[in-house]
Amino acid sequence: MAEQKEEVFYGTVLIKAKEIMDFILESRVSPTLKEISENVDMTKSTVLKILKTLEHCGYVRRTEDAKQYYLGTMFLAYAQKVNHTFDIRQIAMPHLATLVSEIEETVNLGIVENQQITLLDKIESNSTVYLVARVGGQMHMYSSSMGKAILAEYSDDEISRYVSATSFEKLTPNTMTDISSLIEDVGKVKKRGYAFDNEENQPDIFCVGFSLCKNNHIYGAFSVSMPKYRASEEKIANIIEEGKKIQAKILSEL
Repeated sequence: MAEQKEEVFYGTVLIKAKEIMDFILESRVSPTLKEISENVDMTKSTVLKILKTLEHCGYVRRTEDAKQYYLGTMFLAYAQKVNHTFDIRQIAMPHLATLVSEIEETVNLGIVENQQITLLDKIESNSTVYLVARVGGQMHMYSSSMGKAILAEYSDDEISRYVSATSFEKLTPNTMTDISSLIEDVGKVKKRGYAFDNEENQPDIFCVGFSLCKNNHIYGAFSVSMPKYRASEEKIANIIEEGKKIQAKILSEL
């Protein structure tokens, strides 16, 4: 029987580039050059050369302080060409529409992008509420219920990295800019399974957020928003009950 030859691929630098992008993709928090180098078993100089090329092509971008890397928007163009591309909206929005009809408040769907929450979609109830963030816009993780719900899925090390890379801004009198207070609040979210935004991101707005995490992969989060004056204990309890049901239904389909 003839010995089967091992297949040899052309362009080993492409394979190395894929390893780097795979690591960035799998990292919950944008990694640094050092972290990438240590995890893909390449020298820092090699990783840096490849990153510079990927950045030039639009496949990778750097944070403003140039210390962390994340995937570029070029992948969005490719994704649009792939018919079977997974979109959390396809699964979540029908369930969120049901939630809106049950609680009669606005519901939002978001994902994490560059350590912020990007608002993917929302469904407004008849009782509209004005939110600063529009679809496609971003909000801080530390001041939003969706953001804190996702932070509660992070490991202690990931939270530390997020905190060290974030400049905390006092958006409202209730915004948590003290790191220890935020970590304590996130700890409470871990235990109860949902997060509150008590006028922390925008005055007069109260939100309840739920993460969408399964098998250690964070798909995003959703939240219910309402004016503070409508956020009675009874109303909040109902939102938590119905929100958990919807969360379970969405996760069962992921």
